[in-house]
Amino acid sequence: MTTTSPAAPALAVADAAPPRRRRSPRGRSEWKGLAFVAPFLVVFVLVFIAPVAYSVYLSLFREQLIGGNAFVGLDNYVALAQDPQFWESFGRVVLFLLVQVPIMLALALIAALAIDSARLHASGFFRIVIFLPYAVPAVVAVLMWGFMYGDQFGLAANLNDWLGSTVITPFAREWILVSIGNIVTWEFVGYNMLIFYSALRVIPTDLYEAAELDGAGPLRVVTGIKLPALRGAIVIATIFSIIGSFQLFNEPNILRTLAPNIITTYFTPNMYAYNLSFNGQQYNASATVAIVMGVITAVIAYVVQLRGSRKEDR
Repeated sequence: MTTTSPAAPALAVADAAPPRRRRSPRGRSEWKGLAFVAPFLVVFVLVFIAPVAYSVYLSLFREQLIGGNAFVGLDNYVALAQDPQFWESFGRVVLFLLVQVPIMLALALIAALAIDSARLHASGFFRIVIFLPYAVPAVVAVLMWGFMYGDQFGLAANLNDWLGSTVITPFAREWILVSIGNIVTWEFVGYNMLIFYSALRVIPTDLYEAAELDGAGPLRVVTGIKLPALRGAIVIATIFSIIGSFQLFNEPNILRTLAPNIITTYFTPNMYAYNLSFNGQQYNASATVAIVMGVITAVIAYVVQLRGSRKEDR
């Protein structure tokens, strides 16, 4: 009679079990992931982090007649806080933001709702036509509108001749901000319309069917389904518009050749920083303006995003 040891079955099971795979070291997998994102990180550091850091560095120094570029700490920021030209330009873009952005977003929202509705024929044609101005380069758009605004040679001059009076004066001091706002609105209504329209297209059709069964009319569908679904898109479009308003530069800078006595070198903060740097050789003051405007823009955009996300959570 033969006997087997108790360890024999365990050995048999161990021999039948498949061999375990050797796990790669954790550090090796992390290095692989880092290698994938390394190109982005390099570009991000070179085109964003490095310029911002250099601007902060410049804002803490000042070029002096004696001693050259000397460290002055926060003196440039104190001087900017007492600069009436900066506050005039800042107040101008704030007024532009409060008036132009709501009008532009309202027009874009109406256009998106109209195109998304089944009542509008040839919606694809209207979508392309409304979006087309955004495809026009900004410089070309401003030059085109500048020619139409001309009170000596353009469309405004022709209309004034036909009316027999100088009623239409886009380059007048009291109308210049409205004229610039009209150009910006014409350029970006289509862009914001596309954001709203994209958000409308992802609304589940079940909601529309349920609303139809409940007897909801078109207005109730808009207020009860479409507008709540657009809340996130409206927040994004608002943030983009705020950033664009504080970065206002191309339109007034190009129109300045047509209205040099109306559009000053400090018409907007960006123009002020540009002229301080390239025309006045005041690089430290220009960097200070850029840093202050960047911080203000980031704070306002964050507040808008925070309030929008809270409303969406509700």
